[in-house]
Amino acid sequence: MEKNEVLTMRGISKEFPGVRALQNVDFTLEKGEIHALMGENGAGKSTLVKVLTGVYLKDSGEIHVAGIEGDAPIHSPQDAQNLGISTVYQEITLCPNLTVAENMFIGRGNYKFINWKEQQKKADSILQKLNIPAKANQQLGTCSLAVQQMVAIARAVDMECKVLILDEPTSSLDEREVELLFTLMKDLKKRGVGIIFITHFLEQVYEVCDKITVLRNGELVGQYTVNELPRLKLISAMLGKDMEDMSGLKSQKHPVDNSGEIIYEAKGLSSVEGVRPFDFTIRKGEVNGFTGLLGSGRSESVRAIFAADQVTGGKIKVNGKEVKITKPKEAMQNGIGYLPEDRKGDGIIQDLSVRENLILALQVLKGFWHPISRAESEKIADEFIGMLGIKTASKETPIKSLSGGNQQKVILARWLLTHPQYLILDEPTRGIDIGTKFEIQKQVLKLAGEGVSVTFISSEIEEMLSVCTRLIVMRDRKIVGELKDDQLSQNVIMQTIAGGKEKNGE
Repeated sequence: MEKNEVLTMRGISKEFPGVRALQNVDFTLEKGEIHALMGENGAGKSTLVKVLTGVYLKDSGEIHVAGIEGDAPIHSPQDAQNLGISTVYQEITLCPNLTVAENMFIGRGNYKFINWKEQQKKADSILQKLNIPAKANQQLGTCSLAVQQMVAIARAVDMECKVLILDEPTSSLDEREVELLFTLMKDLKKRGVGIIFITHFLEQVYEVCDKITVLRNGELVGQYTVNELPRLKLISAMLGKDMEDMSGLKSQKHPVDNSGEIIYEAKGLSSVEGVRPFDFTIRKGEVNGFTGLLGSGRSESVRAIFAADQVTGGKIKVNGKEVKITKPKEAMQNGIGYLPEDRKGDGIIQDLSVRENLILALQVLKGFWHPISRAESEKIADEFIGMLGIKTASKETPIKSLSGGNQQKVILARWLLTHPQYLILDEPTRGIDIGTKFEIQKQVLKLAGEGVSVTFISSEIEEMLSVCTRLIVMRDRKIVGELKDDQLSQNVIMQTIAGGKEKNGE
């Protein structure tokens, strides 16, 4: 290893039955460096991290860690932790039934001799230092997903790691929390910690990272400094093809006839989740969006539209006719589909196959006494796997084995199969690769062109601007603005969210 290197991986290979996940991959991390690990879903990022952290054993290659002679003996996550390698995964792996302090110190020491009073005091000190809005004796499950993510990061930071791996750490954080995390990362960088940063947010890569390593199909594409790899070249490296057509996405938006047919209309709609009564309409072929900071009520609003949360008030019209929608099945019967924010919790049934997950919504509409035949479901699965380019070993593969992006495609296919007239997509591209993200965006615009109305929610404002023709801005669980035409700019959106004065087009 070079003097300044904290980690070197050479010739790492890993195979699973029928899949070559990594092939002769090299990776180098220096002290005090923030290094982005980029690639599509299935590129090998997670596998490389799991090899480094002892979740998987490598088939070949060597791992060298500063201060350790020869190939590092990493056979388990505990081995990696003992060598100063800490990880915060995309999916929060803490225990919601334990306190914040217990989660921060679990697995670290002999429980017979732990002074929990001292540990709580220490945990509170760490939380205050990092400005995390939680108490040491608070049950973790009562915290928001964002705070749980920050607790996981605090746990890793407190372990005085040499290498900190952050796997999509900002996916559940709002802008203020992201800035807090970046401040912390920069502080750790000054102290010599090497940080591996895995994210699908390109803006974040260019804001905090020093270097970028790109993987594709389990192989190393290259390692670059941020300055030598502009965004378009990064995307091309990740996908292995020219992506100049991405810049033309906005031109594919379909202008909406403001005098056109109103598909869905709500007056005074509210739910048990505290959404303040709101009015909302969407016209045929329109793509609109709900935007606002984390906790603003955007997801709660669309859940009220679909009746995924108990509706407490309001009147609803579909195609000009007043209807009753108090549960999801009634929404479905009125031609409404809903792809939820929590893909694993509310979207997929992990142990069922791709085929079984795909036909779920259609089977609900048909009813228990009219089962879809095996032959019909197989034909449907083959059609949609091909149509959306779902990467799966077979239609009978358990959906939990698929990458996040391909799981999302299955859920999208599930709703397309019901031929909805109004489709709600809540964070449909969160945590998925650039290529799949672009495919979903194009599919949204294609659906709009065919007359389907779409409500689209994304934490990325630039993505909202790419596909939406009208934005509903929310703050504190109420609508504070509606933007369209020349008001659709990042500056105007942020000013509206913040409550400042905005000018058209600024």
